Amino acid sequence: MNSTTTLSDTELFDRVRHFVCEQIIPYEKDPRVTIHGPTEELRLELNQLARQAGLLSLHMEPEWGGMGLNHSRRAVAFEAAGYSVLGPIALNCAAPDEGNMHLLSQVATQAQKERFLHPLAAGIKRSCFGMTEPMPGAGSDPGMLNTQAVWDGEAYVVSGRKWLITGAEDAGFMILMAQTVVDGATVGATMFLVPLPHPAIRIVRQIDVMASSFTRGHAELVIDQLRVPPEAVLGEVGQGFRYAQVRLAPARLTHCMRWLGAAQRAHDIAVAYASERTSFGHAIGEHQGIGYQLADNHLDLHVARLVTRDTAAILDGGKRGSLESSRAKVIVSEALFRVADRCVQVLGGRGLSTDTAVSQIFAELRAFRVYDGPSEVHRMSIAKKILAGKA
Repeated sequence: MNSTTTLSDTELFDRVRHFVCEQIIPYEKDPRVTIHGPTEELRLELNQLARQAGLLSLHMEPEWGGMGLNHSRRAVAFEAAGYSVLGPIALNCAAPDEGNMHLLSQVATQAQKERFLHPLAAGIKRSCFGMTEPMPGAGSDPGMLNTQAVWDGEAYVVSGRKWLITGAEDAGFMILMAQTVVDGATVGATMFLVPLPHPAIRIVRQIDVMASSFTRGHAELVIDQLRVPPEAVLGEVGQGFRYAQVRLAPARLTHCMRWLGAAQRAHDIAVAYASERTSFGHAIGEHQGIGYQLADNHLDLHVARLVTRDTAAILDGGKRGSLESSRAKVIVSEALFRVADRCVQVLGGRGLSTDTAVSQIFAELRAFRVYDGPSEVHRMSIAKKILAGKA
């Protein structure tokens, strides 16, 4: 495990953290931050601040306006961005857009990149990723995908239902996953690039969830007889699950990077409070019951950071990283939730309030243990690899 941090990494971290603290944290109480995340108006305003600071989409290749950061340097920048839940949105490195940018850069044709990736990286448009479905469709098991795309000789006709689709409202396009039927035979899942809004795609509702940091929240959609031309296929027909792994393995890790920054913020707030608040004649941090919780936070944050950066280095080395990203997702999501939970306890009644960022970070980190694969599914996947001698 190589945990070396270069001077360049430190400078990048400090630059992003300073920007987030000085320009983005003041927006956390803005009324445009709703229970369904920031409004599109606020997102554009935050993007403009990052653009002016030279930090917009910094993870992308220079041809798309970024710094071309590899996974290891993304770990540094994304952790700094995550110090505010609005930071990744401002820098245009939040989910699902960051994962979709990565997928498009790897799989899309040049024409598709010009049409979809360019405005996404520039912060002109947002995107969403349409895979998850309500019961009995695809959730943790993507093989249960029920949405179908039937080839009629001229176009793919798509019908189905999607839910918990992050950022669907006001998105400029969707990467849509559907089981594909050609000449009566199912040939596998395919990804399609679909401009939004579209009359064949209807938002049924915005789902109220405990995670409220994602732009425009999480929607349930009905897709009814959507006609998609063949040039809208992303990659190859029937290869959607393979491309999903191109997206999901790095995306799990970038969640770890961003939420590490948020957990560090919660810990910093708890440390400051434990240093100032007194009881029984001492600062509460001097009591073992509180001091030990801060020490355990330090341990969990350190392990989470090492695991995240080690996995980033593995991806930079050219490995697919399926096992490693699953391992990181479980270790980091559970460690960071423990950190947030302790911070609430240290702050007491204040931790239950919205006076600080801790209560929202707690809710966000609880949700992180579920999306992009719950811990149980990743453990099952890891166990299979162990038994097959691949771990």
